[in-house]
Amino acid sequence: MKLIVAVDKNWGIGKNNGLLFDLKLDMKHFVEHTRGKVVVMGANTLRSLPNGMPLKNRTNIVLNPDGNIFDAIEKGYILTTSLDELLEQINAQEDKEVYVIGGAMMYHTLLPYCDTAYITKVEDDGGATVFFDNLDNLQEWTLVEESETVEDNGHNITFCTYRNSSPLKFVSTIDKNKKCVPFEKYADKFNNL
Repeated sequence: MKLIVAVDKNWGIGKNNGLLFDLKLDMKHFVEHTRGKVVVMGANTLRSLPNGMPLKNRTNIVLNPDGNIFDAIEKGYILTTSLDELLEQINAQEDKEVYVIGGAMMYHTLLPYCDTAYITKVEDDGGATVFFDNLDNLQEWTLVEESETVEDNGHNITFCTYRNSSPLKFVSTIDKNKKCVPFEKYADKFNNL
């Protein structure tokens, strides 16, 4: 599994359930990585997309404990209402590339399971209220590739690729109590997605 995100100089990723910057090159970068792939997101990230619609030309998996199956069918995304279902849906993707695309809790919780992180670094302070884990401070993550700095809508940005030296494996079996084994300690955090 991979993840993709744009961060400001403080590793901020958003405020008021929106992006910090309007970056055309970064959006192109995002589309190139995720088109035709599977994207995993929380309910707030889905709401933040234009008209609350899932991304086109992708398989969209949304974790929303209060989700409505009729809304999911109408809009065309896979609804998961629990960690069990989310894990099952990710495992069901088998050979497909899966990208975590937000929000903050999804990033934080699924980060240890990702082997690659595509980070667009913006050399500005976006006044964020929501932050991503600083990969430069995490021992298992290493910066393996960095583009030259380019200008995007008045901001200097750099495309970076980080690798996780020891990603955790998903456990595909669910215990008798219907709790996903690797996510038990995170279950309470998903109540507010």
